[in-house]
Amino acid sequence: MEDLESQIAELHASSFGWAMTCCRRDREDACEVLQQAYWKVLSGRARFEGRSSLRTWLFGVIRMTALEHARSARRRMREVPPPSEPPASGASPESSAADRQRAAVLAAAMERLPERQREVLHLVFYEDLTIEAASRVMDISLGTARTHYERGKEALASLLRKETTLERR
Repeated sequence: MEDLESQIAELHASSFGWAMTCCRRDREDACEVLQQAYWKVLSGRARFEGRSSLRTWLFGVIRMTALEHARSARRRMREVPPPSEPPASGASPESSAADRQRAAVLAAAMERLPERQREVLHLVFYEDLTIEAASRVMDISLGTARTHYERGKEALASLLRKETTLERR
């Protein structure tokens, strides 16, 4: 159990990033989902059986917990908009502002993607998972994950091109 706790602690930053994606960038919901997922794992409600990497399995637990949380929130008729500002970096004020602007544009474009496309792109680009591992996290076939990945990349590129065109005007 102590080893599991230390492995989960090592994955915390990535787990939080994934929880943020699963919760549509709502920090409060992501924290709650992550706490519930950790509780499931540490209490034994969710058991790692070694059929994938611990990271892939944990991301699956987080995703399922986020889906449960969203269903519960919809029942309570509570919708919270995503935060509009990405976390600040330690760069100079000029580059920091530009980085924040680019991150905000990217986050806004990602939010406009269908859920599965957004999820697979997050797992592949931000969490450095393979498409195969992402398919296991998302509990979908590899072919379906590949389709969402390709369509998501195309849609994201199109959205970013439109945004860039609008900025130049």
